Order: sequence, then C-alpha cells, then structure tokens
Amino acid sequence: MAGTGEGCEVAAMKASARKFQSAPELAARVAAIGWTQVTAELDAQGCAVLHGLLTPEECSALAEMYAEDGCFRSRVIMSRHGFGRGEYKYFSYPLPDPIAELRPALYAGLVGIANRWNEAMGIDVRYPASHAAFLERCHDAGQKRPTPLLLQYDPGDYNCLHQDLYGEHVFPLQVAILLSRPGRDFSGGEFVLTEQRPRMQSRAEVVPFGQGDAVVFAVHHRPVQGTRGIYRVNLRHGVSRVRSGRRHTVGIIFHDAK
Repeated sequence: MAGTGEGCEVAAMKASARKFQSAPELAARVAAIGWTQVTAELDAQGCAVLHGLLTPEECSALAEMYAEDGCFRSRVIMSRHGFGRGEYKYFSYPLPDPIAELRPALYAGLVGIANRWNEAMGIDVRYPASHAAFLERCHDAGQKRPTPLLLQYDPGDYNCLHQDLYGEHVFPLQVAILLSRPGRDFSGGEFVLTEQRPRMQSRAEVVPFGQGDAVVFAVHHRPVQGTRGIYRVNLRHGVSRVRSGRRHTVGIIFHDAK
C-alpha cells in the first residue's frame, strides 16, 4: 500500500480543524516537560514517561487516522514477518499534525542526552542540534522513508521484543504515545523493556502509562555506571498480549529508513 501525501493532508486538515492544538501550543507543551527529571530517569532506567503530551481529543483524532490509507506509505501485518500479532502503518511524508510538530521538538529535548550517552560509550557519532539537520544526514545516506508509525492491537495481539534500527544512522532514543485508555478501551497490552547486561541475566521493565502519555526509551543500547566504570547494555522493547479491546499507539522514531 503506497500512501499519498495529498490524501493524508486532507485527513489531517479535517482532524486538525476539530481536535489538534496549534504548533506553538504543542511546542510549549514539550518545552514545559521537566527535562532534568526525564534525563535522570533515562540514565537510571533507560526510559521515562512524559505525562499529558497529548489531549484525549488529539489521541482520538490520531487513532481515527488508521482508517485513512492516504496518510500512510505501507501497512505491516506482524504475523507475516514473525513480529508478533497485530498491525501497524508507517506514515508518509508530509507527516500529519501533531507528529510533524512533536518530532523536531522532542528531538531538541533529547539530543543532548543522546550525545552524552555516545560519548560515555566511546561511540564517535554526534548528533546535530536540529532534527532537520539529522534527517539530512539520513537522507544523504539513502535513508529517506519516514519511520513514525501508528500501531493497532486487538485481543490476542502482541509485539515481540525488538529494536527499531532501519539503517546506518540511528538516533538512540525514541518515543511511543498511548492513544487508548488502559482499563477502558483495552486490557493487557503492557509496554515492556528488557536490558541484556554483560555477564548477567536480563532485566525486564514494565512501563505503566495512560492515554496521552508518552514513554521515551533507548532504541538499542545505553551506558550504565558500574563498579569498574561505564558499560553498555542492549535493550529491546515490545508489547504484552492484549486481553480485550483495541489499543492504538503512535511511535515517533527520529531516524528515517532505507
């Protein structure tokens, strides 16, 4: 399924007129995030919750876009690829509001953490201050396909533990926003992170968050301070089995795909 930007723009404009806040208001929400606390939680646990990033109305408007094929470049049935059960669609460019506004705003809040982590792990890559400059780096390397996606889970669906890499250039943090109401729209479907630690057993983290909340988490590895210095842990993320209802989530990945 190939999406068309025009179809998505029409759907997004209709939804935006009713339910999406203006770009300055979304940027102000991101600016008001307690980034010091977020940084501390990411350093300690590899994830952090951003409460109230979207309103319930914005969540509903985004979830309703799943039926608008013109918004997306492709659809993935997870069981066909061994990814789990459920499905998701990758947005096409131009991205709809508020994804187009949140992606660069969140990147700006996270880029300092990303650069500090790479330095701590002895990785030479540094990320530019603006998301536009980072996307230019991706596109120059042939990573031109947008990666933000909308996921849909029904009863019995789940997402196997995985990493969202997509190419040579990888931004080490990403964001998932829950659009549905836990305990009302669906049950089960917990967000799960695992850390594989050198010469130790893996650690699991179940992250509780509500409608409109976002979880920021490490894409594939992060630094951890040990007794003998800093070491690297590898992370994967997934979603446990949905027991009832329907669960929608938006994923904001900052690098594009080949």
